[in-house]
Amino acid sequence: MNFLHSGLATVQRHLAFVSVDPIDWKFYVQVFSWSVTLFESYLLLRQYPLYSKTSPPEALAPHISKEDFDKSQRYGKDKARFALFSKLFSQCVDSAMLQYGFYAWCWGAAGAILQKFGYGSDYEILQSIGFSFTMYLLSSLPTLPLSVYSTFVLEERHGFNKTTPGLFVADLVKSWLIAFVLGAPFLAAFLYIFKWAGDRFVPWLMGFMISFQLLMVILYPTVIQPLFNKLTPLSNGELRSRVESLAGKLHFPLKHLYEIDGSKRSSHSNAYFFGLPWSKHIVIFDTLMQQSKPEEVEAVLAHELGHWYYKHPTKMMAISQIHIFTILALFPAFLHAPPLLRSFDFPKHVAAKPPTIVAFLLFQMILTPLEAFISIGMNAISRHFEWEADRFACELQDQLKEESMKDMGDRLGRALITLHVKNLSTVWVDWLYSAYHHSHPTLTERLKGLESFQAKRAKKE
Repeated sequence: MNFLHSGLATVQRHLAFVSVDPIDWKFYVQVFSWSVTLFESYLLLRQYPLYSKTSPPEALAPHISKEDFDKSQRYGKDKARFALFSKLFSQCVDSAMLQYGFYAWCWGAAGAILQKFGYGSDYEILQSIGFSFTMYLLSSLPTLPLSVYSTFVLEERHGFNKTTPGLFVADLVKSWLIAFVLGAPFLAAFLYIFKWAGDRFVPWLMGFMISFQLLMVILYPTVIQPLFNKLTPLSNGELRSRVESLAGKLHFPLKHLYEIDGSKRSSHSNAYFFGLPWSKHIVIFDTLMQQSKPEEVEAVLAHELGHWYYKHPTKMMAISQIHIFTILALFPAFLHAPPLLRSFDFPKHVAAKPPTIVAFLLFQMILTPLEAFISIGMNAISRHFEWEADRFACELQDQLKEESMKDMGDRLGRALITLHVKNLSTVWVDWLYSAYHHSHPTLTERLKGLESFQAKRAKKE
């Protein structure tokens, strides 16, 4: 532990200038955030002309009808136009809030509210909670019309929206309440660790973050998700028999097999698993079961079980912990930096003793361009994991020694095509746009990959 703290102290010595040099951090954050937004807009403009193509890629031509292709092109074009507008609009709002002292105002407003209840500035954790939720609620209001348009105009136009206005409002209120009920104690514990551990907070905070993530694995499916969707045990039948048989043969610790009413809000479909290492739950969207045959849904789940077999969720969690550790290791220099707060219009008496939550928020803004690059790397790792899971499905016959698994790759390919067609997913994708935005390979890439995996298997036989 002393070695860790010694290394962290060395990092802080190299960043000592942050706490004394009068750097115009607001200017740099504005430049950073606009640079990322303009780069993402450039990627959209690279992608947009592809929605004008009149035929699908050659590899997909036999699988996608002219009507379905045209629908996906219109949907993609509408989404791209909306994404460009919403991205620039949101950036303008964020930039205005940054320029005109919104965050400093929120801190002062939270303090004024607390004073009315008899709590002074000494109650930093309480004020930090008030600051966070004031900022969260007010900053979400300008972009609320964008969510309304996306749901009730864009998705409605293309036949996906199933959300009623009442359900939309209910979901919004529930999300705000959940954010407060879970966010307030999380934030209180998060900030208390800083106070308790001092500048040696990094390992303690890492332990807390991991514990919270594990707690959410339990709370999300049992407490949070039922507030939005209904989970019911998958009824007896061919699909249930197939999934339970596959899970048993792979020794997957399946505890519950659920059907979720995804059609309550949208026609989009999916399937996933979650849970602790010794207790897993599989969830299948009702829309997926309506759109695909049982043997194709089984192939989709074989792919998902490939993620479990290769421990992809655990590996991604480990990578994310390294990412979080790096952020926390850099943060102490910014935690004790009055010039940082002064550059964002915080009063001198606040900047003299920087509130932890404010310093952390501003520090995250400074990291904006770095996070953009990291997301590219994370997407690359995710796409590699998707290839491995696809290969796993193709090679199930070899692993389980069962002839019935021989066509699993073909079934997975048909399921992927159905998912893309029904979801009107884009089939023409710019490589740079995909590298930045997509955590999965494109449909064309996956189908070629499946063909390659199966061809290699055939040569071994």
